[in-house]
Amino acid sequence: MRNSLDLAGEPRDTRVVVAMSGGVDSSVTAALLKAEGYDVVGVTLQLYDHGEATHRKGACCAGRDIHDARRVAADIGIPHYVLDYERRFKEAVIDRFAESYAAGETPVPCVECNASIKFHDLLATARDLGAQALATGHYVASRRLPSGERALFRAREEERDQSYFLFATTRQQLDFVRFPLGDMGKAQTRELARRFGLAVADKQDSQDICFVPEGRYTDVIERLRPGAAAPGDIVDLTGRVLGRHRGIVHFTVGQRRGLGIAASAPLYVVRLDAERNRVVVGPREALRTMRMNLRDVNWLGDGEIAQECPVMRRDVFVKVRSTRPPQPAWLGVTPDGVEVELVDGEEGVAPGQACVFYDARDGQARVLGGGFIKSVAAPVDAVAARVPQRASAAVRG
Repeated sequence: MRNSLDLAGEPRDTRVVVAMSGGVDSSVTAALLKAEGYDVVGVTLQLYDHGEATHRKGACCAGRDIHDARRVAADIGIPHYVLDYERRFKEAVIDRFAESYAAGETPVPCVECNASIKFHDLLATARDLGAQALATGHYVASRRLPSGERALFRAREEERDQSYFLFATTRQQLDFVRFPLGDMGKAQTRELARRFGLAVADKQDSQDICFVPEGRYTDVIERLRPGAAAPGDIVDLTGRVLGRHRGIVHFTVGQRRGLGIAASAPLYVVRLDAERNRVVVGPREALRTMRMNLRDVNWLGDGEIAQECPVMRRDVFVKVRSTRPPQPAWLGVTPDGVEVELVDGEEGVAPGQACVFYDARDGQARVLGGGFIKSVAAPVDAVAARVPQRASAAVRG
């Protein structure tokens, strides 16, 4: 007989560690499991010097969040621990974030945090505490397959689905991690919070990267990697200098406003050349990416990726940004690594972003894995000759 978490044994004999961030989702997760009779232990991670963010609305993992998590744990009657992971978080997430931006990439730090901190370090802590499972408040689902392995699926409520940020969860980790909210909607979660009498029932959802005060990520990068803010040239697709920039970290692929140059037609950031410290701009059609080469790929589909995806012959649906719907693509393993070819192309794709694979476009599709974009191939050569010839360097001071 298996319990509601698909584990052998009665709930009262099953210890579950809940990662409590202080928000409504993880609080409801803890309250639900406690109400079902599980032996619940709450753990909150102190990830960074949260003094600046203590009173900032929309922040994740701020000082107020630790207070809220502790209060919820006391109200529902479970033990609660705060663990200092600041040093580990800085090394695994913040430093890598800064390095990635300095290299001209667009990183996704929440993926790294889940992979390196929550589902690696915290999972090990949960085992040390004698837990049979680690539960989180993420909106994603996992289910047992006929083979006995567990697979990852998108959440029932599409607007809340967080599978994009969890693609790096390994098969071994999926055996241990549970997501009780995956088949719920946000309105249902908040109603449960009110029913349980939780003080965080109407708390605002986190919106910013937790270690970036007021969303100014360049402040973090300039402090950790001063050279990343060195000035350089803004060039067109042919390499012709159009103006100067204040540092490539101030730009992202797809950006149109704030370039500091004037042209006869709209220009967009097409590529960031960190090696030569250049911002490459061009017309909008130069933004369309057709093919991507990936690194650090985590395969969650059946079998091994080399056998399942031979030479661009696996039909999949991929997301290159969390806010965009899955797009049809071909996935395959080539001599150069794992590659994705987009059927219709995608605009604004940049190295460093995550590319996540699904087996269907809609509904609770299965997550087949994902990786980080190492390089992109865009049809820029075809438009190079059409770059506006009358661009002038009206550079901002």
